[in-house]
Amino acid sequence: MEGFNYKHYDGLGLAELVKKKEIQPIELVEEAISLTDSLNPKMNAVINKMYEQARKAAERESTGAFAGVPMFLKDISQEIEGEPITAGSKAFLTYRAKADSEYARRLRKAGVVFLGQTNVPEFALVAVTEPAHYGPTRNPWNLDHTPGGSSGGSAAAVASGIVPIAGANDGGGSIRIPAAYCGLFGMKPTRGRTPVGPNYGRAWQGASAEHVLTRTVRDSAAMLDVLHGHEKAGAFSVLPYSGSYLTAAGTPLGKKLRIAFSLESPIGTEVDADCKEAVLKTVRLLEAMGHRVEEVEAPVDGDKIAKSYLTMYFGETAALLASLEEVLGRKATAADVEPTTWLLGLLGKATSAEEFVLSLREWDRAALQMETFHETYDFYITPTTAYPPAKIGELEPSSSEKFLISTVGKLGLGGVLKKAGIVDQIAQKNLARTPFTQLANLTGQPAMSLPLYQTKDGLPVGVQVMAARGREDLLFQLAGELEESENWIDVKRNPLF
Repeated sequence: MEGFNYKHYDGLGLAELVKKKEIQPIELVEEAISLTDSLNPKMNAVINKMYEQARKAAERESTGAFAGVPMFLKDISQEIEGEPITAGSKAFLTYRAKADSEYARRLRKAGVVFLGQTNVPEFALVAVTEPAHYGPTRNPWNLDHTPGGSSGGSAAAVASGIVPIAGANDGGGSIRIPAAYCGLFGMKPTRGRTPVGPNYGRAWQGASAEHVLTRTVRDSAAMLDVLHGHEKAGAFSVLPYSGSYLTAAGTPLGKKLRIAFSLESPIGTEVDADCKEAVLKTVRLLEAMGHRVEEVEAPVDGDKIAKSYLTMYFGETAALLASLEEVLGRKATAADVEPTTWLLGLLGKATSAEEFVLSLREWDRAALQMETFHETYDFYITPTTAYPPAKIGELEPSSSEKFLISTVGKLGLGGVLKKAGIVDQIAQKNLARTPFTQLANLTGQPAMSLPLYQTKDGLPVGVQVMAARGREDLLFQLAGELEESENWIDVKRNPLF
């Protein structure tokens, strides 16, 4: 198509061109392949390329809201039958998916073309994407910095313009954190809204949800229209939404709302001035729109939330390592995974069933507290992260920490570490940069990160907005309005776009 600039269209825009037969899906796929080949060596966002499969898929007649649109899937849980799914770990290098995930099935029906898979930290356990096996993914805004994690590869691929949409999931902030760091829109849906099966009925005990990372609000909304709905394998259900999220994204709120915000870390750690200013600038904009905004803390115990999140985190890692026997044909050893992963597994083994059950009860208590809170406040706003994007390698364990991790791993001393309180110290250090996102995972609420601020160095910083369970429509309405404001970051300004 004469004068066509692939990068300047979002997913729905590309699908509209295909629908009008102004361009062919194979042309879109070739554009995405060319961009992957030119940009990925700089970012290391894509770790599995499915070019020939994509070309064949593009030649087939397709229908749906995103017919012909290229996208990447995340290299964990978003399985495609016969394709590798390594979860960022050398332990899974020979594994091939036995069936499509329900997530992938629904996307196929929407007409998307799968181009490959994106980089993740090992087993998606941390908020930076620097797996030992594949190496770090770099941020398109500044290649010396992380795009965040665990959906860091997907975020980099979207922010650089390779694809308008990429698969993501969020168990503690893994959609919202990379959205914040890469100047994208990221929505974590309500628990049970999107599919996690068929291999599992729950992901991280319901903390994790599947969705996408996008450059535009409407692409995210239209994708949720595609993905939401009952799943027979799902352990959780949510009140069905009979409307259209895409319509919601284009519908003004129409009334003045009551909004709460907080600048303080829920675990008492420091919050960078830029991350605070991102919220304050947004508050001023909302007040100018006529909304009533108050500084109010969420009615939950931040330390208990952090502890209950980590209890699940340790237990899930231990269970994951135990399940490696099915893949490896033997019990996993410390040599099969990264040292930190092995340590987390040991801590999981040292966690009692009693602790695990009590932590889930804390989730339910917090969920009720937040539902009551939202009877007064329509939205709860915080920074998405407590700091701008870290430099690559900045969050690597120190030499003394590496020695401790190695020694504990060899001797199996996870229980000793827990009793000595060292686990709490390590946990607080890890959560200090991202203390705001876990709450919505544990309560099951929807939460989004909005690209509304940049530091003086040009790095994006996100603003998180939470709503009551089941109210993604309300979040999309707000996001659609704010997307039209001068505060909204133009991702096309980053150096790799």
